[in-house]
Amino acid sequence: MHGTSDRAEARRAAPRDVVKVRSLFISDVHLGTRGCQAERFIDFLRHHDAETVFLVGDIVDGWCLRSSWYWPTAHNAVVRELIELAQRGRRLVYIPGNHDEFLRDYAGAAFCGVEIAERAIHRGLDGRDYLVVHGDHFDLVVRHARWLALIGDVGYRAALACNVWLNWIRRRFGFGYWSFSSWAKLRVKNAVNHIGRFEEVLSSEAARSNVQGVICGHIHHAALHDDFGVRYVNTGDWVESCTGVVERYNGQFEIVRWTEARGVLDKADLAPLAQAVA
Repeated sequence: MHGTSDRAEARRAAPRDVVKVRSLFISDVHLGTRGCQAERFIDFLRHHDAETVFLVGDIVDGWCLRSSWYWPTAHNAVVRELIELAQRGRRLVYIPGNHDEFLRDYAGAAFCGVEIAERAIHRGLDGRDYLVVHGDHFDLVVRHARWLALIGDVGYRAALACNVWLNWIRRRFGFGYWSFSSWAKLRVKNAVNHIGRFEEVLSSEAARSNVQGVICGHIHHAALHDDFGVRYVNTGDWVESCTGVVERYNGQFEIVRWTEARGVLDKADLAPLAQAVA
């Protein structure tokens, strides 16, 4: 066991592989679902050393866990990886979304060094103040037709199941990761219109909050633009696009796609982390 732990630690500590950034923004990991790309997410975390990590909602999928329990070793390892970041002195801010809304009752508290907040204001090195919020409060379906959102979630999970099988076949033939659900969503006119409307509403909320930008998640569509008069940043997700947003020390915000794992994660890497949480 000691040798396994040393190997995982050595892989994490390789300095030439780690990019130092000021801030990291992550959302929609959906731990507790079969579509969660936990190994890729851990690999992404290990390759980015950030002063502050914002967890912008839906990190844990309480909706799915209530209907059927699914929590493999890799999901335990994600929790341990995040706790270790806090233990190493990194600031972690968790802003719950609709799938992990049970944590909203603990806004203002901190657990294992992780701060829980309804929303946050982040002062970027680019001189902008950013509203950081998951975004579900501005989704009319979630706010006014929760039953419809729950039905849609079932259909979405079916599409993600297709992702799992399709990518198993693609790996067998030597192809990289590809998201069927993301491809389909961007070809449905109503879904594209919903994305545009969501971006406009969140940008308007930023303007009303007297800030110059908004950083959010929720719709699983990574984006960075100024189309509505403020800087709009969406972190994407870790079930379809495998994206996070980094703030570099030159003030630049950037979407990083991690669809192909840069390192090698196997059961020997994950076991020490998972056992520490169990």
